[in-house]
Amino acid sequence: MPTRHELFDAYELPGRTESRVRMNFVSSADGAVTLGGQSGALGGATDRTLMQVLRAMADVVVVGAGTVRAEGYGGLQVDADHVEWRRAHGLSDHPALAVVSGGLHLQPEDSVFSQAVVRPLIMTTDAAADVRGDLFQAVAEVVRCGAEALDLTAMLDAFARRGWTQVLCEGGPHLFGALLEAGLVDEVCLTLAPRFVGGKAGRIAQGAAESDRRLSLAGVVTDEDGFVFLRYSR
Repeated sequence: MPTRHELFDAYELPGRTESRVRMNFVSSADGAVTLGGQSGALGGATDRTLMQVLRAMADVVVVGAGTVRAEGYGGLQVDADHVEWRRAHGLSDHPALAVVSGGLHLQPEDSVFSQAVVRPLIMTTDAAADVRGDLFQAVAEVVRCGAEALDLTAMLDAFARRGWTQVLCEGGPHLFGALLEAGLVDEVCLTLAPRFVGGKAGRIAQGAAESDRRLSLAGVVTDEDGFVFLRYSR
C-alpha cells in the first residue's frame, strides 16, 4: 500500500501562488460514480487516505449541496498528522469548506454546519441569498456569486480575495460538469475502483457539452487492493 508520505509526494502541488482547481472523484471500472447512491461506497483504504492528503493540501474544499446531502457531510477537518503538515507549510489547521448551492436548498441544522470545525461558506446567488440567506447567519458565511445563476468565476475570485489559491472540489458530477464547461478545471484526481457496478449510476461529470477536453497524465499510483489512482493535469 502507498504510504501517506508517498501520496503527498505523488500529489505534490507545483506551487501555491497561482490559483488551481483540483477535482477529486472515484469511479467504478465501468464508469459508475456511485454504489447504492453514494460515492464513498466505491472507495477503499488508500482512497480514504488520499482524500485526507488532498484536503490537507487545500486552502478550501468545495462541495455541491447535492453531494453534501447524498454523502452526509459533517464537519470537515483533517487529522492530527495533517494539521502538523499544514502548520509546517504556513497554513491554518484545517481547510475551509465551501458549499455550493444555487438555490440554498439547505437547512441551518444540517450536520455540515452543526459539526463544523471552521465556519463554512455557502456560495449562492443574489436571488437565493435575498430569500433565505438570513437563515444561515449563525452557522455560515453566505457569499453572493451571481444574480440569478451561480457564477463560478466569481466564486473563485471570492476565494482568491481570501488568499485561497488551492481549491479542492469533491463534487458532485453537476458541479464538475459546470467547472469543465467554464474551463476552470486544472487537475483531476481520479480513483478507479476494481468494481463493476452496472445499474443506472451516472458519470463523474454531468451537464457539460460534449467536447474533447485533453488533460495530461501526471501520475499513476496503485495499491494491493487493485485500485488505480490517476492524476491528470492541464
